[in-house]
Amino acid sequence: MLKQAVGASLVNNSMRLPFRSLTSQEPVLVVAPHPDDETLGCGGAIALLRLHNCPVSVLVISDGTQSHPRSRKYPAPVLQQLRQQETLDALTTLGVDQSAVTFLRLPDGAVSTLATLAQHQAECGAYLKAIAPKTIFLPWRHDPHPDHRATWQLVHSAITYLRFTPRLIEYPIWDWDSEQSVSLPNSAQITGWRLDIKAVVSLKQRAIAAYRSQITDLIDDDPEGFRLTPEMLANFTRPWEVYFEEIK
Repeated sequence: MLKQAVGASLVNNSMRLPFRSLTSQEPVLVVAPHPDDETLGCGGAIALLRLHNCPVSVLVISDGTQSHPRSRKYPAPVLQQLRQQETLDALTTLGVDQSAVTFLRLPDGAVSTLATLAQHQAECGAYLKAIAPKTIFLPWRHDPHPDHRATWQLVHSAITYLRFTPRLIEYPIWDWDSEQSVSLPNSAQITGWRLDIKAVVSLKQRAIAAYRSQITDLIDDDPEGFRLTPEMLANFTRPWEVYFEEIK
């Protein structure tokens, strides 16, 4: 358990976390707040599951158009299409068929509004009923980014549409950024573990490279545009991934 790690960030002591295996032949869903979070946080898990022919679906919540809001070369509709294609390319590399990827296209940066959450709860619930995932990967509930926290909330509310309770596995993204990571009260309710992805880490790195709009100067006409730094990317190209689960 991570009781000794909380109080700062749950990823602080990640090197001390135990390794666990991950095998399943039952449907798995990976939920991404933005196009790229699924690959950054869970790319290794996705690749391993697909190597064992586990059915994996991916639900991308926001349209990702706020990464470069002032670009004239890539206005919002063009950027949305670009980021969707990057996602499809990345997931193809990881072994996920394009037909298993769904884009909800909520407004980037506004997923956390109550109106948005209420409006799309039923839509997400119907989606969950259709694919009936036995395991759901979703963003860490305390991620510093409000869209990530709202995605966790949206998925949790939509789970009520299922007749069973799936296993929920949470993955950190912005908690890896020391300038954004949040302090938490001590708790024994969350356990943390690592997944060994050495066998597929090269696939994950290739998949991350598909997100040229986020890691290169492809979009060069927005001085304030978003770009993942090499330091931040290094957290996602290790031969292991970090996950959290709530102890019931």
